[in-house]
Amino acid sequence: MTKSKFNVRDIPEKAGAILRHVSRYSFVLFLVFVALVYGFVILRINSLSNAQPTDNAVTSQVQAARIPHIDKKVVDQLQSLQDNSVSVKSLFNQARANPFQE
Repeated sequence: MTKSKFNVRDIPEKAGAILRHVSRYSFVLFLVFVALVYGFVILRINSLSNAQPTDNAVTSQVQAARIPHIDKKVVDQLQSLQDNSVSVKSLFNQARANPFQE
């Protein structure tokens, strides 16, 4: 058996031959690459959309949320305005009526 000698000067020639052979299938290789990237993106979106938050994350977000506070004076003033105005009172009653239930 004879050993094939590896010559550094033959690398460009062999690489060129391989590139010529592969260039015939460049469009197909491009489509395979795009399909792989598309598949990866779909799998990543699927895994991220099904992810559930941890209990610690939920607890920290609940503690960070501030409960809105409405001043009692403002509530009283709005109720007095509603009681004093007949047209506003009819608007409130009209807005509370469900149009789908008669």
